[in-house]
Parts: sequence; C-alpha cells; structure tokens
Amino acid sequence: MSPGNVAAALLRRWYVLVVALLLTAAGAYHVMRPAPEYVGSAVVVLKPAVTQNQPNQLTNLQPPLAVVSYAVVQQLESAAGARELEAAGVHGAYHLVPRNSGTSATPRYLIPSLQVQSQASGADAAVTAVRRIIDVYAKHVDALQTAQGVPAGSRITASVVVSPSAAEVQGTKSRALAGTALLGLAGGILGALWLDRYAMSRREVSPGRLAGPVPVAN
Repeated sequence: MSPGNVAAALLRRWYVLVVALLLTAAGAYHVMRPAPEYVGSAVVVLKPAVTQNQPNQLTNLQPPLAVVSYAVVQQLESAAGARELEAAGVHGAYHLVPRNSGTSATPRYLIPSLQVQSQASGADAAVTAVRRIIDVYAKHVDALQTAQGVPAGSRITASVVVSPSAAEVQGTKSRALAGTALLGLAGGILGALWLDRYAMSRREVSPGRLAGPVPVAN
C-alpha cells in the first residue's frame, strides 16, 4: 500500500481517528491527574539477647541471625503467610527485602536487617500496613524460639531501627503522556486502515456481484 493509498484510507475513515483522539485525550487526563499512591517503609533488625560480654546488642549481629530472619521472610511470603497478613489487615502490595548492610569490614547480606515496604492509597494506610507486617514478623520470630524451647532471657528480638514512614510515589508524567499519545496515534491509524480494508473487501464480495445476470424468459 502506497503512502497515497494510506492517506486516502485515513480520510475515508476519519471518524475512527476522531474516536482515537477522544480516547487518547481521556487517557492523557488520567495520566496527568493520577490517583495518589504512597509507599510505607521501615527497617527491622534481629538483635541477640544482652550478655555480659556483649552489652550492646547491635555489636553482636551475627550471620545466624540473618538466617533466622530469612526463614521468617520465607514463611511470610508463602501462601499461608499471605493469608495471615491479610487476616491481620494488610491489603495491597508489600515487600520484605533483606538489606545489603555490608561494609568493607562486614560481609554483604549477613546483617539481620530487613526493609519492610507496603503500598497504599494513603500515607496513614501505608504506615499502618507496615506496622502490622512488623507485628506478624516479630510474632513468627518469637514462635520459632518457643518451638525450640529458648528461655525468655536468651531470646533474640525484632527491633525497629528506622521508624515507619510514608512517601508519595512520584512518577514521570512526561513519559506516561508520551506513551499514551503514541498508543493513541498507532491505535487510531491501525484501526482506520483495518476498517477501511474490511469495508472494501465486503464491497468486493457483495451479494449482487456473486449472483450474476438474471436469465430472461422467452
């Protein structure tokens, strides 16, 4: 199909382009005025029990604690864990991410710190969801030690080192607007060309053409 044929087809099906333009304008309106979304975040660390040799718990964060933390994360990321969090009032997307808190003197991913994130339509809802996830996480840590018969004075504890807070998600409106315009343009052109080709093919095989000449009786 030559450029002239394409232009003629688009002129014949101009109403398809108008519909595509209206749909693109509606999409652009929603892109420029998106619904607010917030991400709540906090950092939790597993701390060992206080001992005479290590009175400061933060100086005794051993790799086995990271293993315990990861085991609890796996429990919460399972189907049963998702149901438990939902029953606790956690709705929407959430993430449990072990933090890369290693330094030049500390191996990576061996510090038992965990970043808890939750997405919600409001800041308060996002922070509330993070707090509930932390509560369930701490309950699982305590349940593991109860199952092993660990004495109360020797138990590890889940401590919040970065308090829950929420921040609004800021997207790039220019990119979203450009993508909407590109989709609208491509959809309008392809829709007009397809409709024109379909209409032309229907016209070529119309019933009057297939019937042929009617015989004349003598």
